[in-house]
Amino acid sequence: MTDFALARRNMVEGQLRPNKVTNAALLTAVGELPRERFLPEALRSVAYADDDVPLGGGRYLMEPMVLARLIQTLQPQPGDRALVVGAGRGYGAALLARLVKTVTAVESDQGLSAAAAQIGKELALDGVHWVAGSLEQGGPGSAPYDVVLIEGAVRQIPQVILDQMAEGGRLAAIVSGAPGAMGVAQIFVKDGGVTSGRPLFDAGTPLLPGFTPPPRFTF
Repeated sequence: MTDFALARRNMVEGQLRPNKVTNAALLTAVGELPRERFLPEALRSVAYADDDVPLGGGRYLMEPMVLARLIQTLQPQPGDRALVVGAGRGYGAALLARLVKTVTAVESDQGLSAAAAQIGKELALDGVHWVAGSLEQGGPGSAPYDVVLIEGAVRQIPQVILDQMAEGGRLAAIVSGAPGAMGVAQIFVKDGGVTSGRPLFDAGTPLLPGFTPPPRFTF
């Protein structure tokens, strides 16, 4: 039988701390939240692996180190309103819920969305609003957001999601380039109504379904 508490400590000490994850509140949340509960029972033994875990349908639970670094980059504050796009079974949203005031977690897959809501209920997660809807549309009903996490790689950030950022808001995502190339974690900040981004680190995070760039016209 897997000792999940030990696996969780090993993940923090062996995967997160050596890879520049230093935020004390985040490390506490990761160390306390049972990551295995956010996976189907058959996959719980690999919950703390240093890799993305497939959930089926082209969806994944993001690698612990990559997810933690993205959340740390967002610099979440206790009074923040957060949006998670591609919430899957809810792990990233659950982590943020321990760091901010409210979380809107959007998921397009009905099965994953239902599982996330049930897990949230079982773990008594407060402040999370689970939404079943289009990932590319974000969460307009509860905008604007101080922090936005896209839990998977995308080809581009839709303007409609950037528009949901509050002034001073931060968005973290893995932006993928050409097929087969490594993605790049990026942080976007809205300042004076203008959103600009900068690269952070490389990541091989799988693409989220959707988020297709508009076609380019050739002549």
